Amino acid sequence: MNENDIISAVKTFAIQNSEQDDIHGFGHVERVYNMCVQIGKKLKANLFVLKISALLHDIGRIYEKNDPLKRNHAEISAEMALEYLKSSNIEISQEDINNIVHCIKAHSFSNNIPPITLEAKILSDNDKLDATGAVGLYRTIGFTVKNEGGIYEIIEHLENKILKLKNLLYLDMSKEIAKKRTHVIEEFYKKIKEEK
Repeated sequence: MNENDIISAVKTFAIQNSEQDDIHGFGHVERVYNMCVQIGKKLKANLFVLKISALLHDIGRIYEKNDPLKRNHAEISAEMALEYLKSSNIEISQEDINNIVHCIKAHSFSNNIPPITLEAKILSDNDKLDATGAVGLYRTIGFTVKNEGGIYEIIEHLENKILKLKNLLYLDMSKEIAKKRTHVIEEFYKKIKEEK
């Protein structure tokens, strides 16, 4: 299999193991993937590792709620990715597999694993960037409503997570994007607190 065939196979596997919504489902994965590729090219990252990591970073989400060990979705995703990459016909070096697994484990806001490799920093930042701006606002409201929350839960989610994301980014390029996108969230936050 050449690299394009591998990416295509990984994408199919990711779609089959993604939630069926635009909040954490494959729509989110595609946005993160596209931004990772865009930034990865500029920073001369290992695009093969980055593409696979981005496609597989959330495959554990659909299993998180029923996980007997109550693991973070990033841990489940990394385990599934490792199993998939080792059991399929994909030829990939152990070094690349290790980097992919690290990228996936380190991407999550709540998993508390700092990204070490450039690829892991790019994935972590872009996963967070998708929670900012207009799309991030849409996702925040959708996530809250999906979990039967209301205005107060949206405000709480903004305060406890979303508004803090810009301070958790690793790369200067990501920080510049976050400055522009966070303005939308901050304006909404001020208005919803005034109007609630």
